[in-house]
Amino acid sequence: AINSRELLSLDVPKECIDGAYALTINVEGIHIVAADESGVFYAIQTLRQIVERPIAKGASLPTLSIVDWPDLQYRGVVEGFYGEPWSHATRLSLIDMYGRYKMNYYIYGPKDDPYHSSPHWREPYPEQEAAEIKELVEACKRNHVNFVWAIHPGQDIKWNEEDYKNLVNKFEAMYDLGV
Repeated sequence: AINSRELLSLDVPKECIDGAYALTINVEGIHIVAADESGVFYAIQTLRQIVERPIAKGASLPTLSIVDWPDLQYRGVVEGFYGEPWSHATRLSLIDMYGRYKMNYYIYGPKDDPYHSSPHWREPYPEQEAAEIKELVEACKRNHVNFVWAIHPGQDIKWNEEDYKNLVNKFEAMYDLGV
């Protein structure tokens, strides 16, 4: 059930309502009240953590009541370093982990991705790399993680109309991939 008024009655600060939830486990079952879809997702992640604990194996779930909300608006990771970028499989695995731990941002900006940086930032991603970015965006959506694509044209950008159009074209291509 999504009910932000009920959450406010549980002393959830109004500025923290996005992603807030209440999870109750008792003899009547499991009850979730959330402010939004992210709150439902986060409550399920908490329930998953409870169920996966070794003490829960072969036993009934504990009786409990949890009221939780994100203290920070932005919780996530920036892949923005120089050196070998993470593999596609690693990124997908990490995005699943970000969802489990209620992180909500992944900023894609590996400096050694040639289509993010020099020398090829002006060019569209090749088909395979574009498909991988689209898959990352979809994985982020499933995990309630915002995918942010960054560009690093600073090494060779020309501050002229042509490169302005190149930037706009690159952003349009990224939007087409779901970014």
